[in-house]
Amino acid sequence: MAPKREEQYGGDGGTGATLEQRITGALVGAAVGDALGGPVEGYSPDQILQRHGGRVHGIVGPWNGDAWRTARPIAPYHKGDGHVTDDTLMTHALVRVYATVRDHLDAYALADHLVPDLMTTPRWIPELEAEALPLHRVFLAEKWLVARLHYGHVDPREAGVGNIVNCGAAMYMAPVGLVNAANPPAAYAEAIDLAGAHQSSYGREAAGVFAAAVAAACAPGATAESVVTACLALAKDGTRAAIEKVCEAATGHKDFESALVPLREAVAPYDTVGPDYRRPSLAARRPSRLHAIEELPVALGMLLVAGGDYRHAVLGAVNYGRDCDSIATMAGALAGALGSCVPDDWSKQVAEASRLDLWEPARTLTDVTREIFQKDLRRRRAHEQAFTGIGGQACSA
Repeated sequence: MAPKREEQYGGDGGTGATLEQRITGALVGAAVGDALGGPVEGYSPDQILQRHGGRVHGIVGPWNGDAWRTARPIAPYHKGDGHVTDDTLMTHALVRVYATVRDHLDAYALADHLVPDLMTTPRWIPELEAEALPLHRVFLAEKWLVARLHYGHVDPREAGVGNIVNCGAAMYMAPVGLVNAANPPAAYAEAIDLAGAHQSSYGREAAGVFAAAVAAACAPGATAESVVTACLALAKDGTRAAIEKVCEAATGHKDFESALVPLREAVAPYDTVGPDYRRPSLAARRPSRLHAIEELPVALGMLLVAGGDYRHAVLGAVNYGRDCDSIATMAGALAGALGSCVPDDWSKQVAEASRLDLWEPARTLTDVTREIFQKDLRRRRAHEQAFTGIGGQACSA
């Protein structure tokens, strides 16, 4: 028998955090996780341990120190010192789309609003230490949006086909979960529609499941366990299998140190990148029903290990390495949505270093979310009235 809604999505009780607090926690938490993970992205836990003389427990400087501009020519970005990366830039861009449309979004909204935002409006880019178009910072998988939608005039619902399959669409889907707070199926459906403009296969699936996870984390009484339950109820194919195996491996671990190797071993059969993150395998990031992105299952696993605690979940994600800025973005969004507090010293330092108001997008999205909910109520009542008018309403039990 299927579990009742409150069993699936959280029930009553919990932290008692309000909608505004959950949206703020999720968006600020995602940005802070992103900033902490950026400087160690692409490396293994052992490499991180050696480079920093121990585990990372807060904001650190660039991996290559003052040589950050030239050490990696393909990515000449100032990762570290509290700078957010493209995960946060894209998340904030999606919030701006919601603020413009002030309703649920679809793939056409990315074409009509997100792409022009990336192309035409200079903004402060922390990793470039300059004002520039966001398009100049985002990764190739996000530049795809501009190439396909603006220059290629591809149907937005299908534009993601052919793109690299990675976490590019999933990493900025927290706002979709927040707009659909406490309604994981609706968040999943909206994100799947949106992400069709960006990705296909398990990259698109991860976007839907991550949005659902954030929505589930907003439910009254939600826990790390209830978030995972909501994900498993919706996830398909390799994404579901990867989440299940990683979360099974996370059970019994109470500290991220002991969980680092087991979580990687659990997700490895589903990850196409391979053991060396900087030298992807031949099958890397190609469409498949059998595989999954690595970032979302590991973020959920770290959320379980941490018992929903923000600091513990994010530090676990950061020290996991590999694509840890995105893993920490997701773990931070989920823990923040659960109501776990983002450390003030971290958020203030990231906001100052990145020269961004991390709280303004949350205020904006809270207002928009309330507006959308009222529109949903009116639409539902109109449908109820129409359905009743054609004799469709069943007798009450």
